[in-house]
Amino acid sequence: MAKAKTVFVCSGCGYESAKWLGKCPACNEWNTFYEEKVVSSSNNPSSANGGNKAKAMPRKLKEVEGIEVARTSTGIGELDRVLGGGLVKGSLVLVGGEPGIGKSTLILQLCDKVQGEGKVLYISGEESAEQVKIRADRLNINNDELMFLGETNIDNIQESIFSINPKLVIIDSIQTMYSEEITSAAGTVSQVREITARIMRMCKDNGITTIIIGHVTKDGNIAGPRVLEHMVDTVLYLEGERYFSYRILRSVKNRFGSTNEVGMFEMKNEGMVEITNPSSILISERNDNPAGSVIVASMEGTRPLLVELQALTTPSVFGIPKRTANGIDYNRLAVLIAVIEKRAGIALGSQDVYLNVVSGIKIAEPAIDLGVVLACTSSYKNVSIPQDVVVIGEVGLTGEVRAVNMIEKRIKEAEKLGFKKIIIPESNKKLLKDNFKLDIIGVKNINEAIKGLKLR
Repeated sequence: MAKAKTVFVCSGCGYESAKWLGKCPACNEWNTFYEEKVVSSSNNPSSANGGNKAKAMPRKLKEVEGIEVARTSTGIGELDRVLGGGLVKGSLVLVGGEPGIGKSTLILQLCDKVQGEGKVLYISGEESAEQVKIRADRLNINNDELMFLGETNIDNIQESIFSINPKLVIIDSIQTMYSEEITSAAGTVSQVREITARIMRMCKDNGITTIIIGHVTKDGNIAGPRVLEHMVDTVLYLEGERYFSYRILRSVKNRFGSTNEVGMFEMKNEGMVEITNPSSILISERNDNPAGSVIVASMEGTRPLLVELQALTTPSVFGIPKRTANGIDYNRLAVLIAVIEKRAGIALGSQDVYLNVVSGIKIAEPAIDLGVVLACTSSYKNVSIPQDVVVIGEVGLTGEVRAVNMIEKRIKEAEKLGFKKIIIPESNKKLLKDNFKLDIIGVKNINEAIKGLKLR
């Protein structure tokens, strides 16, 4: 009988130690070590080392024959966009997201769209066949080649896959699967790492496209070791606020396409409905023109998005003013408020400032800085910004408006939606080549932008 060994494993990065440590020396996280018993499985040919597999020999790279990547369309345009054109044969895709965000719904719709491409095996360790059937009926799933397997043992799963020989395998979720070779509970670092390694070898050796659904932690990262994201070919995150219907599918890693690409969906009774023109949807409810509202152009991957920013400033009742940011980084809002006070001479130190990105969208890029500055100024001065104006620009600590990337795509998106005027950095305006129909105003600093919109 194999001897059990006790180790301490970091839940953040998978680092192993013979004793408990308060701080992980690999990822510098605190209180992430937990005790785990591991049974040696060196004699098992199915272990992560590859067993009796033939030894690979070095080859000259120029002698390797290139092959064309074979893709299969998912039948969902927004999903194809994020994947880079469709599913690649033999690839391993990881889909993560918060509970109830719509991961299983989207993947089940995918199983219906790929009918005619071969057998699809949906493996669930969380739901029974009856539960999945109820959701499938609600989504009008009619794929005759869709099969279900309720199993959590990886050995039984591999046996079923080899007997059925499907073209597509769905595993929901990776944290519920376990291997008898490892004594720790399902979902631990060792189990997730071993299960993913076996699934990866299986899909690569047999050309089976596999999609893994993963849970996320409270920080929004995939639960389990960080090595999980390194092992797979593609990592997708499904994001969105629970109380909003819009969902964003974001690619953070893709070996067969561009990263940071996004697709947009709306959660409805019939499932996840793709939104082909997100900008028109995000600004569709902007009927009136109140003070503190402005349209900004953000880039999500290669797609321009026009979104509405809303700011509200009000005199603070308490000694310390309150700042609240929804949809952008709180610290970034604090920095921009300081820039407004110092460089524009607008006293927001006694004002509570609230900023919201409409429709629950989260934006991280700095190209919306100028929009934040103008929205806060508009609310403070109680002067409306014209509805036909779009604002683009990154703001530095000295108040300068810095250039942003892909400016022409942003301008074309604004022009397509009927906007008449756009405010951009002066350095971007000098490099424009195409002739646009809308009025383009270049500004060097926030004071020029404020004066240009008559917010003084």
